[in-house]
Amino acid sequence: MKVAYFDCFSGIAGDMILGALLDLGVDVHVFKKELKKLSLTGYDIKVQQVECNHIAATDVEVIVKKEKQCHRNLADITAIIDRSTLEWNVKNKSKDIFRNLARVESKVHRTSIQDVHFHEVGAVDAIVDIVGSVIGLTYLGVEKIYCSPLPLGHGFVTCDHGILPLPAPATMELLKGVPVYSVDRTQELVTPTGAAIITTLADHFGDIPLMKVDRIGYGSGKIQSQYPNLLRVFVGDLQKKKIVQKRRGKKKIIY
Repeated sequence: MKVAYFDCFSGIAGDMILGALLDLGVDVHVFKKELKKLSLTGYDIKVQQVECNHIAATDVEVIVKKEKQCHRNLADITAIIDRSTLEWNVKNKSKDIFRNLARVESKVHRTSIQDVHFHEVGAVDAIVDIVGSVIGLTYLGVEKIYCSPLPLGHGFVTCDHGILPLPAPATMELLKGVPVYSVDRTQELVTPTGAAIITTLADHFGDIPLMKVDRIGYGSGKIQSQYPNLLRVFVGDLQKKKIVQKRRGKKKIIY
């Protein structure tokens, strides 16, 4: 079974996921061609090779051509995905991610899911991040996803809702039941989009599983820091434990 392990030593965001997947070998032309099936306009995708703390990585930037974007609700985004010609599994997983976002936003703002307007999360760049991540994982043939515990920074962030504490309220709702830990960094290390993608798609959070690593990809974030602002993703085959019988009835686990 082909699996991916997300090593989130510096957090996780949508653009970091896209960068790591392209760094793993997702064909950029195929990636852009698949995204065109959404029939979204007004944006460009810039992909470049960068270096962060002497580590080579891939940076992805969604450049929105229009200054003002639509504030879409769940029905709007679902309709965009449903009208596309993407594969059914890409559609379903993408809609699952947005449903999780709508669920936590409705709880934070105490409104119905249908009345949630996503603001930043409904913008073109967030749609590209979410659908693009599912496209990339599908292209790589990943069947199961594992993820490390997530580091959380502190401080405040400014968004359409005003000044919010970090981690953002929607992010913390998404991270319920997920192992997290605090780091002494006044930065948003885990974004709502990144949290929505990984909590929806990951099957397990914890240490790296027993696997034979085939490829390693690094996706660059946009935070300027002394620390390497990268997401590292391992892809390989999951290994099974074998139990063999030894002398005197004792058993030993080998791999």
